[in-house]
Amino acid sequence: MEMILRSLLSLLFFSYIAVEVSATTIALHNKCSHPVWPGIQPGAGKPILARGGFSLHPNQAYSLRVPSDWSGRIWGRHGCSFDASGRGRCATGDCGGLYCNGLGGAPPATLAEITLGKLDFYDVSLVDGYNLAISITPFKGKGKCSSAGCVSDLNEMCPVGLQVRSHDNSRVMACKSACFAFKSPKYCCTGSYGNPQTCKPTAYSRIFKTACPRAYSYAYDDPTSIATCSGGSYLITFCPHH
Repeated sequence: MEMILRSLLSLLFFSYIAVEVSATTIALHNKCSHPVWPGIQPGAGKPILARGGFSLHPNQAYSLRVPSDWSGRIWGRHGCSFDASGRGRCATGDCGGLYCNGLGGAPPATLAEITLGKLDFYDVSLVDGYNLAISITPFKGKGKCSSAGCVSDLNEMCPVGLQVRSHDNSRVMACKSACFAFKSPKYCCTGSYGNPQTCKPTAYSRIFKTACPRAYSYAYDDPTSIATCSGGSYLITFCPHH
């Protein structure tokens, strides 16, 4: 495992010194004990990367060359089955096929969000719920450049009302957000709750925040959740606690 990590860091380092200012490297590493199918959704007007989805076997890594002004979200899908043409479904984070092609993942799904520019902004969000632990680690950047993520297994502590269970009911596969589960403006930060003054933490978001203090637990959870860095590359790890 350490050799894999060293290889990834070397990849990020050499990409960093070789890539022109016009590009950034984002490496994805699957440390889960099962396959993960990353999904990638670009921001408005930004290019689709790697057709929006691919597979990563346990301990496998994949490196993306990303335009320096790119923005988007990356999440992990699991429990997937696809045919040779890419048709199929996933148990969590599904986007309708192997190649998401610009589509987002069905909640609940843990989201790694990043906006690149002169100053990069990045975070891990539980606003759409949780399915897999994810971390974002910057490399060779300037500034505070702290790590972001949800490294705890929230499925183990998910309240009953938010649980998504396997077909045989033997385990929790994902944890819904309170917004997705109850469709209430109070939980969704909509309507009269659509601003930071009226939308406050709830009992459910506090469970998420306690487990994952460096991740967004609800829509206006900015101060402790968003990180910044400049001029670096990024390592996104699925199941970093493994």
